[in-house]
Amino acid sequence: MRDSENKGLGCANLRMSSIASIVYLTVASEEGLALVIIEKKMTLLKRYVMRMFISLKYITANVVDRNNGRIVATASTVENALKSTLECSRTCNAKAAAVVGEVLAMRLRVEGLENGQGRGIYVDVGKEIERKGLQNRTKVWAIVNALKNNGVKLVLENV
Repeated sequence: MRDSENKGLGCANLRMSSIASIVYLTVASEEGLALVIIEKKMTLLKRYVMRMFISLKYITANVVDRNNGRIVATASTVENALKSTLECSRTCNAKAAAVVGEVLAMRLRVEGLENGQGRGIYVDVGKEIERKGLQNRTKVWAIVNALKNNGVKLVLENV
C-alpha cells in the first residue's frame, strides 16, 4: 500500500471474539474511530472436545462441538439402561466408567464422528484429572481407554 493510499488511516487493529466466529476490525481515521464487524465462520483446530463429570454418585461423559457449542454425544450412569446393567447399582466406580466409555463410543459411531471428522476428539487428560482429583484418575483413564478400544480416534493432551 502506498503512502497516498494509506492517508487518513492512522492504524488498524484486528481482534477475534471469544466465540471465534466474529472478527472485529477497528480503524482509526482522521474523522474518528470506526468499528467494522466482519462476520466470518472460523474453523477451530480442536472442534470436538470430550468433557467428563464425575460426582460421588454418577459419571457423565459428553463430546461437544465447539463450533456451535452443541453436545453431539453423551453417556451417563444416570440413564436407567446403563444403571440396570451395572452390578449392585454401583454407578461410580471404574467398571461403570468403562461402560460409559463403551456406550459413548457406540453413540459416536452412530453419529459418524468416531474419527472427529479426521482430526480426532480432543481430551485434556491432565486437566480432567486435576479437576476431578487424583482419587478419580482411574475413572478418567477407564473412559479414555474404553473409547480407544472401541475404535474412537482420540487426541490426548497433558498426559
